[in-house]
Amino acid sequence: MRKRAIRGDRGQSAIEYGGWLFLLLFVMTVAVQVGLAVYAAQQAGTAARAAARVASRPDATTSGQAAGRQALSSWLEADVVTREGGDAVTADVTVVIPQVVPGVSFGTVTKSATMPLDEESTR
Repeated sequence: MRKRAIRGDRGQSAIEYGGWLFLLLFVMTVAVQVGLAVYAAQQAGTAARAAARVASRPDATTSGQAAGRQALSSWLEADVVTREGGDAVTADVTVVIPQVVPGVSFGTVTKSATMPLDEESTR
């Protein structure tokens, strides 16, 4: 009788291991995705500040859009828009959040920065 009870438990540890492995991989995937979303937001903020800073200078040798794109990591997809209004320039940068799981989109993140127009450069 004792042998039968031991034999009935065969493979249980493999099933438990598989369950925990799935859970750990899921948590790891979520952590990586959250990290990519935070990184995309940080990059969007940096690019928006760079684009607004350059666009606010009349003596700049490059455009605000080009400066914003140069401030981004090359593997990120982004849209950089600058607009002048009154005595300030605003730059809006929209970055597509990279996806860890193909086919599952996490949208975009948009950051804005406003800089005053640099009037001393025109004197």
